[in-house]
Amino acid sequence: MKILVLGAGRMGHGAVFDLVRNSPAVEAVTVADADLSKAQAVAAHFPEGQVTAVAFDAADEAAAVELMRGHGAVISCVNYWYNVSLSRAAIAAGANFCDLGGNNTIVDQQLALDAEARTAGVNIIPDCGLAPGMVSILAELAVSRLDAAESVRIRVGGLPQKPEPPLDYQLVFSVEGLINEYIEPARVIRDGEIVEVESMTEIEELAFEGFPPLEAFQTSGGTSTLPDTFLGKLRELDYKTIRYAGHSEKFKTMIDLGLCSSEKVAVGDESVIPRKVFGRLLEMNLPADGPDYVLVRVEAVGEKAGKRQTVRFEIVDSLDTENNISAMMRTTAFPASIIAQMMADGRVRSRGAVPQEKAIDPDAFLAELRRRGITVRETEMAASA
Repeated sequence: MKILVLGAGRMGHGAVFDLVRNSPAVEAVTVADADLSKAQAVAAHFPEGQVTAVAFDAADEAAAVELMRGHGAVISCVNYWYNVSLSRAAIAAGANFCDLGGNNTIVDQQLALDAEARTAGVNIIPDCGLAPGMVSILAELAVSRLDAAESVRIRVGGLPQKPEPPLDYQLVFSVEGLINEYIEPARVIRDGEIVEVESMTEIEELAFEGFPPLEAFQTSGGTSTLPDTFLGKLRELDYKTIRYAGHSEKFKTMIDLGLCSSEKVAVGDESVIPRKVFGRLLEMNLPADGPDYVLVRVEAVGEKAGKRQTVRFEIVDSLDTENNISAMMRTTAFPASIIAQMMADGRVRSRGAVPQEKAIDPDAFLAELRRRGITVRETEMAASA
């Protein structure tokens, strides 16, 4: 099995690590980046000959087709806006494709390629990271444990082990992705209907054993295709991001001041885009790559054996200090790697452009997570009134 990883940033490195270190069926890995030196730096972490580094411009669809040929699957760890053209390239190349996603409009365009993907005999599965991603499969699994489900609540967060003011947050993925999550509307199911909710609202207190006070609030993208998948099956479904208490109020103030706006603003004789300036300031002033945690809680409430029950999946993951693989890399890149391998080795039997919760065997996926040392605790309890 030969797998191609596009993008040599944190998540690309994490995907390559999983393919080389945790995946005995993978025979060869290619890592590609616009900056060849970055791809070479990732390849250098592994024994010579195991990983091939190449230069690649994600905007060049024709070049993508040629690069993808001969690979059983492709994992896109580049910015989400490339994923439609990369999906088309994968279909032309006859390669299965998954990505880390994060934008509902892009995902809709990818899923519209279903007929072409079926004809080519390949899979296109978007949004395969953490959230959107792994949590979609856990939600499907939680619902399957019940005779009849009523609601699904998803809570996810990447947190620094040593929070620093003013935001008690560190950058663990693209700053563009972070801003999108905070300003775009969230799609949820309310009273059996799909509706949009303003992000950074509906703040709730949250507790994980051993952690200081936490909060969770609405953010975009995390539900991915779940509202469409569960429409008519659930009355309630939502996703909230977990942060240390107080984070949302501070960040929301900056949004309200216009710092995340993409509209040009005159500053003296120049025009600037506040979002670009703000994003750069976040990159310059927020810590990154420090020891981290990832917290996940997925709960489905419904009926089982005549009683109202809650099924909960919970993850508390932390930095792999031995290999310097962050919790966010483990819980974002490893799931994408698992799905890429499932597509390439035939464990995904149906073909086409499909949401992962409809294509992936959730129990098999859970077993792969646990084999990689990602502890997923499953509990079942009486549902609260």
